[in-house]
Amino acid sequence: MYFRLAKRALLETDKRLVAKFLWLMGYKGLRSVQKHKARLKRGEFFPPFLYISVINSCNLRCQGCWVDVSAKQSKIDLDAMDRMLGEAKAMGNAFFGILGGEPFMHADILEIFRRHQDAYFQVFTNGHFITDEVAKELRKLGNVTPLISIEGTEIISDVRRGRGGVYSKSMEGIHNCINNKLLTGVCTSLCQSNFDDLLREEWIDRLIEMGVFYCWYHGYRVVGPVPNPDLALTPEQQLAVRKFVVEMRTKKPIAIIDAYHDADGNALCPAATGFTHHISPYGDIEPCPVIQFAKESIHDERPLRQVFNESEYLRDFRELAAKNTRGCIILERPDLLGNFAREHDAKDTTVRGEAYQELDVLKSNPSQYNPGNEIPEKSWVYWLLKKYAFHDYGAYQKNFNIENWQPTIHQGGTYSPAAPDNLVQLEVDSSTKA
Repeated sequence: MYFRLAKRALLETDKRLVAKFLWLMGYKGLRSVQKHKARLKRGEFFPPFLYISVINSCNLRCQGCWVDVSAKQSKIDLDAMDRMLGEAKAMGNAFFGILGGEPFMHADILEIFRRHQDAYFQVFTNGHFITDEVAKELRKLGNVTPLISIEGTEIISDVRRGRGGVYSKSMEGIHNCINNKLLTGVCTSLCQSNFDDLLREEWIDRLIEMGVFYCWYHGYRVVGPVPNPDLALTPEQQLAVRKFVVEMRTKKPIAIIDAYHDADGNALCPAATGFTHHISPYGDIEPCPVIQFAKESIHDERPLRQVFNESEYLRDFRELAAKNTRGCIILERPDLLGNFAREHDAKDTTVRGEAYQELDVLKSNPSQYNPGNEIPEKSWVYWLLKKYAFHDYGAYQKNFNIENWQPTIHQGGTYSPAAPDNLVQLEVDSSTKA
């Protein structure tokens, strides 16, 4: 399988792009993790990876979106991006996730990539603005991997994204990338409407046949002004996702990313561990994209390294999240998050100004934390990479106590946090199309 994956990388993509990926994302990315570990030993903090929402505008209106896509356009301008990326690179960072809105609606997005050839960018996009011309320019730059969202079959995708013709337009963007030999990814926010269609071996095979090099399954988050809890995954489905990802990694010549588990199958949250934090289109520094409360900004006068290192708000968030769950705090405990933000007098970073009220009405939903059902990595490559670069960095060892955990009651079953030996074991339904 690893030989087939390497063969695909060499034959189906531009070799220069593969070399830049291995250098910038591979070598320099792992070095950024090592520097992060060294900082933690000194009692200092700066996340090794940053996710940056460069613009709020988007051409789609997706179910469950938390971004103010209809508001007046706001974006991080070139000067602010240069300053922020420069300060992060000075700390050893080499990888940046670029989000929106729709990132390719930022008029200077290609110039940002062009000015920072010593960094690697993963762009979360719907693909609608990746024309053949744009894809050719991305190939010239060599330091960008587009990660294009596919949210279901044609009908389901159009419903999820709020427009007609979305699926075909996104597929066109994928083909433009692949035709120009880019390292192209496809991501899906798994929910009730697309679970059976996209969490299946046939879909993985189709991506490979198309020339897609990696895929990424996210879990749907019940957040935003119009949350839809009916789309949330059940505990059984969360477990099925983990089982599917682990199995496919040993079988298919395509990289499969997940952001919710370590090498031994323990659940984690990248924001709780300090692996990454998020920058909003307005420059606010947030724990993660779906938690829209902040105390600091990239526009503060202090250097970015000082802002991250001295932020009581971000430090206390990491401790709060790690103390109460190994899963997603906004899914499981929106009540805790709301109280925490109020105690810190955190600013609502949305334009709509209703983030506190939105949290107040949210109900608890299951997340990836499913104690007693951990599924370790079967692939030795993924196991080694996660052991080195994607774990809890001591956050849960220091803070987590299962007695603090208040499990979610759901149609899939009930947990008893005070009695871990008696946890209800959730079986993966054999009829699930996984």
